[in-house]
Amino acid sequence: MNIEELYKNVAPRLTNWLVASGSTYHEACDLVQNAFLKIWKMRDDLRGGDSDVSGLAFTIARNLRKNLVRDNARLSFVSEIRDPDEDDDAGTRGDGPGSAAFRAPPAPSDSEYLRRRLGEAFAKLPPVLREAYTLFQIGEMSIREISNQTGVSENLVKVRIFRAKEKLREILADLRVTY
Repeated sequence: MNIEELYKNVAPRLTNWLVASGSTYHEACDLVQNAFLKIWKMRDDLRGGDSDVSGLAFTIARNLRKNLVRDNARLSFVSEIRDPDEDDDAGTRGDGPGSAAFRAPPAPSDSEYLRRRLGEAFAKLPPVLREAYTLFQIGEMSIREISNQTGVSENLVKVRIFRAKEKLREILADLRVTY
């Protein structure tokens, strides 16, 4: 088994799957590197073919992502950092032009809007449907690989993918263009 070739084949799919699962691109890249580092460390113990190791990479990355989400849940993030010594009376209170009422919200681009809507739609999917759909569409895994990784039958994987597509179609129905 050549780890470098495996990385070239699996890393892009794994990165896309992690981003679709809610990670930022940079988090996904770190998770992929950490997953392959773990695989490299256990390379002498691996016996399966590339498809088995591909599934192992997805499983390790999924577990690393769960750990990251759990650890980040303990942290609090703020959207804006303000200087505590900043004078609030300098045109930022009241109804003047510096007040929040007069500041226009930033206009998102179309791609930002679509990315946000897709993210919200994926978040509304039940976890088992989201996992099956993203492994299939974004991770580019076969039904059999998904079945082996998740431990459910191939028919159930197909049902989950179908239901996820139907649910996404329903949630995003207002985005459909009809002529």
